[in-house]
Amino acid sequence: MKISILVFGSKNLIATLPDQIRDPSTFNLEVINNINQAVCYIQITPPDIILIQASCDGSIQLCSWLKEQAKLSWIYCILLEDRPQLLVGKSQYGWEWEFDMTAIALKQGADAYIWLLEDNTEASVKKLTVNQRLLLAQLTVGLRKAQKYRDLMRTNELLSAIALADSLTELSNRRALDWELPRQIQKARYYKTSLSLIILDVDYFKKVNDTYGHLVGDRLLQLLAKRLRQNLRYQDIPFRYGGEEFVIILSNTACEEALLVARRLNRIVSEEAFAIDNQLLINVTISLGISCLQPEDDGNGLSLLERADRFLLQAKAAGRNCVVGCKSENYFPQQVSHLRAVSS
Repeated sequence: MKISILVFGSKNLIATLPDQIRDPSTFNLEVINNINQAVCYIQITPPDIILIQASCDGSIQLCSWLKEQAKLSWIYCILLEDRPQLLVGKSQYGWEWEFDMTAIALKQGADAYIWLLEDNTEASVKKLTVNQRLLLAQLTVGLRKAQKYRDLMRTNELLSAIALADSLTELSNRRALDWELPRQIQKARYYKTSLSLIILDVDYFKKVNDTYGHLVGDRLLQLLAKRLRQNLRYQDIPFRYGGEEFVIILSNTACEEALLVARRLNRIVSEEAFAIDNQLLINVTISLGISCLQPEDDGNGLSLLERADRFLLQAKAAGRNCVVGCKSENYFPQQVSHLRAVSS
């Protein structure tokens, strides 16, 4: 697995790094010199190690911000000192002053503090080689920390899979949606891509439970979840929202395409009966509400969900078995009779 390194600084800094770090077969380097872009990148794609150029605007703020992020505390942060005014002070005041600067850097959030030298004297070249060796040694420390984090994450993923999965349908549950939706919104806004959301509900589901019992109702939900998974695209993420309600996040999907997805799901559910067992087939339909991410929507997705839910209620009021939302014309397929059961 490649090691991910974020360089916060100028592209000229790359040329001063040891050749080993610039090896694309071992390290994946990303260079960013804007603090807001760096924060977004770290939140969406956390690197293993961050190299911060001290002379870059926002460098100390980035160190301090990273230190405050409990969920990102495993990222190893190395501050590379190249500020000319401090290099002059280093030469004038000696090692005690250098140690004081190191203590300040560590308090500000850096895990390591390394000086970069810019003059070309023979002594400086030797020191630069020493600093490069020190940088490689600190990278080794950071990689050990990242590996321990990966091992811990693998264990946590097993536990999270249990906590975030719906035991009946094997889809992700509402708790998982509360975690994933803000992440998808942040990602869409960072990369300036579209994001849409579908809420769907099984029409007259209570009649299924009342007529056949809750075990049959549970089996119907399992079959519905399976059919949804089989007819979604790879980037679509389905969740069981609660009861007979489901939510689907459609990443990189504009309103018009979301409508096509919703209409296809509406059709594949209504056109084929669900085989509960060898003797019982049940026909059901679904109603769907669609919303698309807008600039004014909150980062947690509450307004996005509320808008889709409102469109779902409109679909129910319009007679069910239809798609409503996304500022487009409502979609009403040919109505089918609800809860038509066939026993063989």
